Amino acid sequence: NILTFKETSTISGQAGLDVQKKTDGSVNILGEVATDEVAVWMLQMAQVASLFTLFTHHAKTVKDLSLSLRNSLLKCDVFRDEKIAEEQVVNVLDFDVHLERDENGKRYISRITEIIALDQDVPYPETYKLVDKKANSEFMDTMTEYFRRRTDRKVYLTNNVVEFEEGHYVAKGLISKDNIAGMKLLMNLEDREGFQRFLIENWGEVV
Repeated sequence: NILTFKETSTISGQAGLDVQKKTDGSVNILGEVATDEVAVWMLQMAQVASLFTLFTHHAKTVKDLSLSLRNSLLKCDVFRDEKIAEEQVVNVLDFDVHLERDENGKRYISRITEIIALDQDVPYPETYKLVDKKANSEFMDTMTEYFRRRTDRKVYLTNNVVEFEEGHYVAKGLISKDNIAGMKLLMNLEDREGFQRFLIENWGEVV
């Protein structure tokens, strides 16, 4: 039940992706995202026509990953605004499974990090409308908030769910409620109950 698409000299990768969108696939597996064009394909795959997308990348941190993918979208003129491009990227990045290599050359998963996109639709404060029009301090607070969001406001949070420490894996931060609910939604009853027991055994009481 695996269907493979490969770019040829006469059929572009984008053309193959357009055909793939019309199939009934559940999971997209994309090879290494090593070029700007492939980063654009990854975003398309993750946004439509599948439950989720798997891909590999050589970024060392979550920040490096999001910035690299963001820059690829900007280079390909998919977006012109850096903040909007980054928001689109983090909205499709749910988990970063990071691999390392030890001194003996053995690869291992060093951490599993959840990437949580922050809500960017919070309205700007409008309390200035309730005060004397001659007093502009409230309005300046609104303008300050606007420029803060346009410059240094974070678009995501990171949560290390599992980390490799001293030869074994340790449970760290609990997966967010939204992701837990989304995962359970795709499980049958038996798997859902097993998953709930797994969460309780490793993270304690889970709602």
